Formats: sequence, structure tokens, C-alpha cells
Amino acid sequence: MSPSVAGALLGLLAAVGALLAIGASPPMRPVRLVDRVAPYLGDARPRSRLLNPSHATDVPFAVVHGLFGPALRDLVRVIDRVVGGSSSVRRRLAGLGCGVDVDAFRIEQAVWGSIGMGVGACLLCVAGLARSGIDPVLVGGAAIAGAVAGVLSRDYWLTRQLAARERAMVAELPVVADLIALSVVAGEGPADALARVSVLTSGELCRDLDSILRRARSGVALTRALGDLAEVTTSEPFARFLSGISIAIERGTPLADVLRSQAMDARDVAKRALLDAGGKKEISMMLPVVFMILPVTVLFALYPGLLTLTAIAR
Repeated sequence: MSPSVAGALLGLLAAVGALLAIGASPPMRPVRLVDRVAPYLGDARPRSRLLNPSHATDVPFAVVHGLFGPALRDLVRVIDRVVGGSSSVRRRLAGLGCGVDVDAFRIEQAVWGSIGMGVGACLLCVAGLARSGIDPVLVGGAAIAGAVAGVLSRDYWLTRQLAARERAMVAELPVVADLIALSVVAGEGPADALARVSVLTSGELCRDLDSILRRARSGVALTRALGDLAEVTTSEPFARFLSGISIAIERGTPLADVLRSQAMDARDVAKRALLDAGGKKEISMMLPVVFMILPVTVLFALYPGLLTLTAIAR
């Protein structure tokens, strides 16, 4: 690396550090509305711990959020303005049930973008050193491309996580519905049946049932807790299941019959999903047959004739 490039990089780092220090200083940092209102709400009652999910402390990048949250807030606003789709991100995060809000997710995107920027710049620097020359323009372009790829990769990974959770919920729903129906037939109430099933089972639905029970134990009506979760979840079979239970409790419909019907509907949905997956896999299995096996077969069939024609021509 030439001295001019090294000096330029050091100057850029010094300038960025100075701008971050000045922007985060108390005279330049704007006072948030929360900080203005907080002194007047000191006697407010604390939030019940029953409403807090048990996995809220496992939020990714919690250390980064605590240390660099004020410095990354402006970068988060830029990402939110450029990428957009806050409502979609909020819906997917609520459906995932991970306890992460949109601001924390944007900070994760900023961290992924920073990692992608560093990886892209390092790869171009290594390639430039191998060619005995580093082009700053190419390095900057690779850094920008890596940052964009990192931000979009975090969004794509969130979509993959949500899809995997929905598949697991569809697979678990018939069993959970049957267990709740058996508990209700045995004489237990809806809340007791949900509590028993949440203790005996594990998985994605167990987490949602635990959240319903926590809200019910904190004073929220069971039907309201079921309806709120049905509005938040992104799985349509599970939303119909929760709505069916809520309506059955409100109207006094036999709950066991409703749960059996919901279990049958969930099994039908799982069968349709399996058929759809089989159709997609069938198409993907045709690709190696068409592009690999078939050309080799044609080559083996035509090669002896091609040799014979070549010999005759000579």
C-alpha cells in the first residue's frame, strides 16, 4: 500500500471519528421526548413481568445496541429511509415472536452492512495486492456493494426465519389441537387446557401458548389475548385456530368439537403444503436430468456414429 493511500485512509478514519464524537456530544445531540417526559413519570407503576417474554434477554446484538445505540441511531434512520418497509418488518418480527422491535432490527442491519462493507473492502484489497496495485475506486465500490448486500441479507434471513417458523407451526398445530381437545373433554377449562398442553409440549406453538397464558394471568381476558395473537401471527391456520377458540368461548359453543374441526383443517393444510412441496421438488429434480443426464446419454449414442462417419470421410 502506497503512503498516499495509507494517509488518505487514516485521514478518513480520523474525520469519521471526529464527526461521530461531535454528533454524539450533549450540545449537538437532540433531547428525546422520552428523556423530557421521564422525570414527570417517576411514580408510574412498573410493567408486570408476566407480560415480558422469557426470551427477551436473548435479543441479538444487545451489546452493540447498548454500546453504540446513540451513534448508530442516525445510520438506522438512513437505512430506514432508504430501505423502507417498516410495516412489513414490524409484521414479520411480530410473527416471529422474537421480542425484537424495528429499531433493534435496523441496528442489526447496520451491523450486517458494516461487516459486509469490511469484507468487500478487504477482498478487493487482497485482490489488488495480488495484482501489485490497489484501486481506491474499486475498493470503495466493493465496500458499498458489501454494505448493501449485508443489509439485504439480514432482511432475507428474517424472511427465511419466519417461513421456517410457519412451517413448524403448521406441522405442530394438529397435535396441539388434539391435545387441547382431549384436555377439554376430560373436564378442564380452556385456560387449564392451554396450560397443560404448553407444559407437555415444546416448539413454536408452545411459545405462543405461553404468551397467551402470561397475558391471561396478568389480568387480560383470555378471549382478548387469543384475538390479539390471532391478529399478530402470520400463520393463517394458527390464526383461524385462535379465532375459533375465542369465538367458541364467547358464544358457548362446544369447544371440543371446534378443536377437532380445527385439527382436521390443519391436517388438510399440511397435506396441501406437502403436495405443493412435492410438485416444486419434482420440477427441481428435472433440472439435472435435462441438463446433465440427457446430454451425456445423447453423446454416448451419437459418438460411435460420429467416429464411423469420420473414418468414412477419410
